[in-house]
Amino acid sequence: MRISFVSMLVGWFLGFNQLYAQKNQMNQPTTLSPRQQGIVVISALTAKGDLQKLQPALNAGLEADLTVNEIKEVLVHLYAYAGFPRSIRGLQTLMTVLDERKKRGITDKMGPEASPITSSQPKYERGKKVLEQLTGQPETGPKRGYSAFSPEIDVFLKEHLFADIFERDVLSYADRELTTISVLTSLGGVEPMLQSHLGIGFHVGLTEPQLRQALSLIETAVGKAEADAGRAILAQVTASRR
Repeated sequence: MRISFVSMLVGWFLGFNQLYAQKNQMNQPTTLSPRQQGIVVISALTAKGDLQKLQPALNAGLEADLTVNEIKEVLVHLYAYAGFPRSIRGLQTLMTVLDERKKRGITDKMGPEASPITSSQPKYERGKKVLEQLTGQPETGPKRGYSAFSPEIDVFLKEHLFADIFERDVLSYADRELTTISVLTSLGGVEPMLQSHLGIGFHVGLTEPQLRQALSLIETAVGKAEADAGRAILAQVTASRR
């Protein structure tokens, strides 16, 4: 009798967990907002250097309620992954688009600027803290891989990328990861970094359907080969999470 009761209890518990998981999955967003879609397309085209397509994408992003400062932040953020030349050309294209819209009588919303950083903690420690928030993993133990081979780049990543850039509050972590994932997918050939950032994307609240939608947007904007390579990495990351 006791064994039967325990079996029933275990069955009930497993069934409840399954229903709870299904409910949580149903409550998760399955599509990117128009604003997030704008971030993906703008990032992908800027990384690729396709300024002709970038102009209408910037217009569409502004119409989708991206503020001027949010788009500027996207274009500044992506320099860490695509380089200053791509970032600056993106900013110059945005300036052109804004001038043209102003001539047509359109007043675009500037939006808040980044809040000043008031922390007195060393930048390296701040960067480690941000990275821990992004990955959910503690930044402890000895350096490994490229960080051990080149300690300088580990310092630059922690102090500049994760402190100076990721700490800024104009964009959320999810927005910054959408930007990063879009840039890395469009560039190609950086699969380990894309794999890491897809994992971070999940951790900061992006869902598999949203990331698949981002790759579909990249396919339309940039190309099928780049999107398919991204889908292969996403499949690996998704499988490792099950």
